[in-house]
Amino acid sequence: MTDPDTRPQQDHDTMVQPAFTDPQPLRNHARGTYNPQTQVCASCGVRQFALFGALDEAALAQIHYRIADITLEPGQTLYAAQDSGNAVFTVRSGVLRLERSSEAGERRILRLAGRTDLLGLEAILHQTYAADAVACTEVHVCRIPRALIDELSAEHVEITRDLMKRWQRALDDADEWLTELARGPARHRMLRLLLKLSEFGDENGCIWMPTRQEMGAMLDMTFETASRLVSALRREGVLHAVDARQARLDMDALMRVLKEDSASR
Repeated sequence: MTDPDTRPQQDHDTMVQPAFTDPQPLRNHARGTYNPQTQVCASCGVRQFALFGALDEAALAQIHYRIADITLEPGQTLYAAQDSGNAVFTVRSGVLRLERSSEAGERRILRLAGRTDLLGLEAILHQTYAADAVACTEVHVCRIPRALIDELSAEHVEITRDLMKRWQRALDDADEWLTELARGPARHRMLRLLLKLSEFGDENGCIWMPTRQEMGAMLDMTFETASRLVSALRREGVLHAVDARQARLDMDALMRVLKEDSASR
């Protein structure tokens, strides 16, 4: 499997005017689009798991015009670190990576986010975004203005409880990345990454496959080490190439080698 050596080239920044009044429209770095929201909300496949899942049809009818449906292509930035946080985002489909760059220009991928995840929670505290959120695949998200959350939280206590649960989930995800993917032998970290990627896979077992550079930014390893480990796992039947950015996982084989790896440590 051959990975591209560079990140996707992005178009110049464009500003998209939303169909509602909000202090700062989404800064989109390419061709993200806003779609009529009524039908999107009514047919949303993750609605019951989303932030407003507890609201009834009448309540949703009062707010859908303030929510924007956005489509991103791979490589587009949903928001950037230090951008003013005026909205949170529910992921309806696709995979995004949250990443930061050091003062020396070194990029580190902190974690991944996928279907039903809520991103940009720091905006609720009127803070700037803490990391760049970049699409790894085609992504569909809903943009929810902070002002709307403030209003609904005052009226629906269940929304406040749900926000707290989602914040804890984000903290747990960050802790898992730190303990399982940033420490230990390189092979163990790679196996744990594949297990994590399986959570974002489709019904056929296909997963988004990071480039070797992206693996290095996730696992704190060199390009050469990532390439060597991926090649070995392909020979062992754990990974099967589909194309440059997709692979099929054999979950039985993955769990077997994970068990063997744990027993040998």
